[in-house]
Amino acid sequence: MAQLSSEQFPDDPDALKAMISERDDELYAKSLLIEKLKHQLAILRRGKFGTSSESLDQLDLLVEEMEVDQADAKAASPVSDNGEAKQQPKRKAFSADLPRRDEVHEPSAECTHCGSTMRPLGEDVREVLDYVPGRFVVTRHIRPKMSCRDCGGINQDPMPTLPIERGNPGASLLAHVLVSKYGDHLPLYRQNQIYAREGVETDRSTLADWVGKSAYLLQPLADRLEHHIFAGQTIHTDDTPLPVLDPGRGRTKTGRLWSYVRDERPFGSNIPPAAFYKYTPDRKGIHPKGHLENYQGHIHADGYSGYKDIFKRDAVTEVACLAHIRRKLFDCHKTTQSTIAEEALNRIAALYQIEKEIRGSPPDTRKQLRQEKAKPLFHNLQTYLDNALPRLPGRSQLAIAMRYAITRLKKLEVYLENGCLEIDNNAAERSMKNLAVGKKNYLFAGSDKGGERAATIYSLIETAKLNGVNPQSWLTHVINNIQDYPNKKIDDLLPWKWMPEVG
Repeated sequence: MAQLSSEQFPDDPDALKAMISERDDELYAKSLLIEKLKHQLAILRRGKFGTSSESLDQLDLLVEEMEVDQADAKAASPVSDNGEAKQQPKRKAFSADLPRRDEVHEPSAECTHCGSTMRPLGEDVREVLDYVPGRFVVTRHIRPKMSCRDCGGINQDPMPTLPIERGNPGASLLAHVLVSKYGDHLPLYRQNQIYAREGVETDRSTLADWVGKSAYLLQPLADRLEHHIFAGQTIHTDDTPLPVLDPGRGRTKTGRLWSYVRDERPFGSNIPPAAFYKYTPDRKGIHPKGHLENYQGHIHADGYSGYKDIFKRDAVTEVACLAHIRRKLFDCHKTTQSTIAEEALNRIAALYQIEKEIRGSPPDTRKQLRQEKAKPLFHNLQTYLDNALPRLPGRSQLAIAMRYAITRLKKLEVYLENGCLEIDNNAAERSMKNLAVGKKNYLFAGSDKGGERAATIYSLIETAKLNGVNPQSWLTHVINNIQDYPNKKIDDLLPWKWMPEVG
């Protein structure tokens, strides 16, 4: 069942009960499947039965992703089918060997009813597991009680809002788990093994619960990044395949992560850069068309045919990528040592040298120097390719690369007339590097929902990095505050508005 906002829930009590009952049935079925897979995994690990280590890792990741899916679904609907709040889970006590730090929430010593001086009346202590760089620590939230001799009134500060209701992880620990999984490509079962060596006993399902609920908590901030990016006059977009587990077919299918980047620093703008990702189950052009249906401005992109409907709109201008052109010619030169390809590469290098000189300059300056220096070189490159192509075998790789270059250069020429545009789409390609490393470490999504969750967390981590902000420190701040933050002020939590504490 897809997640719904509170406004989308039906007003009719019977319809609402039916929806919640369906949700609970789905969660129960998933719970049974998870337990079955855990049992199979335990048997395989004991006996192996010829199963490769990589296959076991994939099964571990499948269970992990399904558990996170469950937590995400529960976070979106925190009420049981009888309308009662969920029961508080039983927790293991934290190891006595873990260091403790106390945070005392001292109430007023003056009675709010009669003004008399109050006396101590015990205290409540709540332990929360946190992570500081390099070690775990248990934070003890101590809330002394004060009683009034005269009127019997009691003062006690409320417990600070926790990131996960009735949970015991602190914000810094949740941030560490998220960055480890999506930034450092460390699956939860491996994190679980590392934590155990440090004396922290947590079930992998507990970590999965934290990830799912954290992603749900952070979604509004990712939505604000999307709004910020699509408000730009120029954006960069690219996509990359993402393997997605498809248990019914016994293999993975290929989903897609789309990157949308706003980075105006090359033309001297002080608008903060940001990266935003969207997941789709396939690469059909209908997806980017939907993402960009309200966008107006210039879009840097490769030659993917799925963009064609977007570029038919009068409000959108296509800007091609010289890096893609260069790459195809470079590959031909590397394999054939063609002097024609080499000459084309040298001409492209001259254009890039001009871009290096004007990077960071205001748009008017960039346009002026491009008109004076780059425009003649650009047109000479077009002429060179047009004259050289007929001398090549029509089906050779170099001829294919040159036809691509001739076609795409026509869509790149607009950069000469606008100092706000770039010569290539490298901003979007850079935004995909972290994802590419993850895939090499057996990263895949356990479901389409898992792909959407990855897109959310990647958006936050990569935007923090673009702004020179430590993702873990910033996410700690966000997770610690977002539940109590007014929705209309949520932009104040964006990474470029965060000032790290000193000391």
